[in-house]
Amino acid sequence: MKKLYRLKQNGKIAGICAGVADLFEIDVTIVRLLFVLFAILIPVLPAMVMYLAAWWLIPEKEIEKETKI
Repeated sequence: MKKLYRLKQNGKIAGICAGVADLFEIDVTIVRLLFVLFAILIPVLPAMVMYLAAWWLIPEKEIEKETKI
């Protein structure tokens, strides 16, 4: 079972949209566009509060470092 993580290496701000895109295995651009559409359809303030809450609650995925031999 996959877990939701923030992915900073593919993210623009906090990596939340990149993490959601990775979870559902879709393009991150689609997730970003859906978030912008969501923010336009409802007042922007609740969308920003939701994003900040997700930034605080969703853990960041640890980047696996390659070891050189």
